[in-house]
Order: sequence, then structure tokens, then C-alpha cells
Amino acid sequence: MQNRIQKLRKERKLTQSDLADQLEVTRQTIISLENGRYNASLILAYKIARFFDLTIEDIFIFEEEEEE
Repeated sequence: MQNRIQKLRKERKLTQSDLADQLEVTRQTIISLENGRYNASLILAYKIARFFDLTIEDIFIFEEEEEE
């Protein structure tokens, strides 16, 4: 799932460590989220949305997979 976390973080001039501290996760979690290797849990998605004062839909880009 794609997301806008890196863009939002950079707009606020935060490092990955800064954001990780604010969200009470590891820096590695932020790196994995930004690189699309990890999908946030619903709880973490809410924390991220609340931190940036946006909706989950504003941050995470959900694309349904095509069924064959």
C-alpha cells in the first residue's frame, strides 16, 4: 500500500527518528512504511493520521487488486 508519510514528514521538517518517537515506534518501522515494505496496523494508521491531523484516506493510498 502506498502512502504519503515521507512527504508529510519532510514538509514538517521531521527526521525519521523524530516521527518514530512521536508515534512510539522504531525508526525502522518508519523506514519500512515509507518504502512500502510494511503496511501499518489500523492502530498505527490512526496514530499517524492523528499526528498529521489528516484522515487515514489522506495518508494511505488504497488500490484494490484486480481479481482474475
